Amino acid sequence: MAQRSEIITVYSAGLLQGVALITFPAASAVFTNPSDYGLSSTEYGAMFVPQAVLAIVSSLLGAGLRRRLGAKRIYLLGLLSNLLAMALLIMSRLVMKEHILAYRVLLAATTCMGIGFGLTVPALNTFAAVFFPKKADRAVLVLNALLGLGTALAPVFVAIFVGLGIWWGLPVLVGVLILGLLLFSLSQTLLARETSDAANSHKPKSKTKIPERFWIFAAFALLYGVCETMNGNWASVYMKKHFNAGSSLASVALAIFWGMVTAGRILFAAIQKWVPEKMVCRFLPLVVAAAFVASACVPKSESSLGLLAFALAGLGCSALLPLTISFAQKELTTIVESVAGGVIAFYQIGYGVAAFSVGPLQKEAGLGLDTIYAGTAAVAFVMAALSCVVTRPSRPRK
Repeated sequence: MAQRSEIITVYSAGLLQGVALITFPAASAVFTNPSDYGLSSTEYGAMFVPQAVLAIVSSLLGAGLRRRLGAKRIYLLGLLSNLLAMALLIMSRLVMKEHILAYRVLLAATTCMGIGFGLTVPALNTFAAVFFPKKADRAVLVLNALLGLGTALAPVFVAIFVGLGIWWGLPVLVGVLILGLLLFSLSQTLLARETSDAANSHKPKSKTKIPERFWIFAAFALLYGVCETMNGNWASVYMKKHFNAGSSLASVALAIFWGMVTAGRILFAAIQKWVPEKMVCRFLPLVVAAAFVASACVPKSESSLGLLAFALAGLGCSALLPLTISFAQKELTTIVESVAGGVIAFYQIGYGVAAFSVGPLQKEAGLGLDTIYAGTAAVAFVMAALSCVVTRPSRPRK
């Protein structure tokens, strides 16, 4: 049984990871403001490409590194990368008027964020499942609810600090909190009894073939990554360009989206006894699709309805990723130590696609954000169809 201090450490790390991750998109108004960084839509979207790439690489390598170095060391390396990302973001402010140099520093910051996310999140999901083996689904949902709470808090904090004229106060605050958590975590055991792999590490290991079913979960996570990122990274920009909203209202839209992601995860963890997870997984993609259609159809003069559409999107996205990880870990027992990292890697591929593609679609294809949002509804519908396969366990071959 895990010690209380270990549980507090892991779940606090989930909360802080959420804040750190959304610090960059929450500050989109600063990055795209001509009087600040002055990034174009393409530059803003491309800023997240190294984050996605490094998150994918570190997620995929994480399982092997955990076997060699231990989950605690990988988790600590993830925290250190997050801390470096915040430091680089703060440093970028010092060269903000040197466009090329500032952009390179921002790319370095998002690179570190990708490494931090890719190392930390799979480890945290593994910790939660091992801490509560009889309630792994709920443990993972609660962890991701706290991660979602962090993502909801980031735009709120940004709005506060922007109002005070010190937007960089958020990375300073997050950096201090990560440093404190890093120092506290050093004293924690954190899965010294990780998995059966630790007990069997002396035995020769044969290469394990990736089950065919893994690619179903991977495809679902990729589609989910596209849908989440269209809201998580572009909500503020959409509010400003489509609804002509101010920076505060744009931040509110992002906070509402992530707030509903958090509320949904808590809700579905609480009603697990009455509403089966499989039903939830099949229903939520349809909610996401409806939210994209609503976002695209809301008149430009009705910004309040736009906020409701993002709230609906947050509810739809809420439980999908943690449930995907949980389903995959239960079913793919032969590669269980690699499942969380693999699923998150494909989620990050979807993240990268959505983060980068919006800029070129606007510039090269001349599409408006409302048209792009309408098109993303098709992705959500494909995800809804795939959810029926994800939630239907494979039959053993005779």
